[in-house]
Amino acid sequence: MLTAIRSLVFTLIFYPGSLLFVLAALLFGFSEEAVLRIGTGWSRFHRLCAHWLLGQKVKVVGDLPLGPYLYIVKHESMFETIDMLCLFDRPAVVAKRELLDIPLWGRVAQRYGLIPIERSGGASAMRVLRAAARDANAKGRAVCVFPEGTRVPHGEAPPLKAGFAGLYVLLGLPVVPIAIDSGRVSPRGKFLKRSGTITYKVGEIVPTGLDRREAEARVHAAINALNPPSALLQ
Repeated sequence: MLTAIRSLVFTLIFYPGSLLFVLAALLFGFSEEAVLRIGTGWSRFHRLCAHWLLGQKVKVVGDLPLGPYLYIVKHESMFETIDMLCLFDRPAVVAKRELLDIPLWGRVAQRYGLIPIERSGGASAMRVLRAAARDANAKGRAVCVFPEGTRVPHGEAPPLKAGFAGLYVLLGLPVVPIAIDSGRVSPRGKFLKRSGTITYKVGEIVPTGLDRREAEARVHAAINALNPPSALLQ
C-alpha cells in the first residue's frame, strides 16, 4: 500500500512539475546556456522527487572520469534517462529521434542538445550522429549512449546494438562503460516504483584502437556488472 501511495504522489508532483520546467525553457530559454541550466534543474528536481517521495537513493561505485570520453550506460528504466543530466555536467544524450516528436518537450530537448538517432537510417544516420557527437565533445559536454537501444528488464543482458561499434570507431574516443540496476526499483513500464538504492558502477576505461569485437565484449561485460550472476550465465 505504501509503495502505491508513494508512486501516486510521485506521479502527481513530478509530471506537473516537469511541465513547468518545459514551459520555463520555452519562455526563458533565449540562449543555449539558459536551456542547459533549466535542463539540469529538471534533472535535479527528478532526483529529489525520487529520493523524498519514492525513497530511492543514488550510489556511484568507482571513480567517474570526466573528459573527452564516450559514456556507454546500461538502460533499465526511465530513471537514468533523466538522471544523466545530474550524473554529468550538461551531457549530450543520444536518443531515438521519435522523442523529438513529443509536444513541447521535443522542442526543448532539441534546443538542449539531445542527439537524435534514426535507428533505421544506416550510414547517413551514423554520419549525422558522429558530427553531432563531435560538436558536443568540442564544447566539453559528455556524450552518453544507451547501447541496448531500449530499456531492458533488470537481469537481462541483450547484445549491444550494431551502432556502438560504429560510434567507437568513428568518434575515436575512449569508452567509459557504466552499469546501473534501476530496474530493480523502477521496472520498465510499471506504475509502482519501490524504495531502495540505485547503483551506478563505473567500469574500466576501454581504450581506443581495439578490435571492434574486443571493445564490444568489454563494454557488454562492464554494463552488465550489476546483473545477478545467474543472468550472466544465460
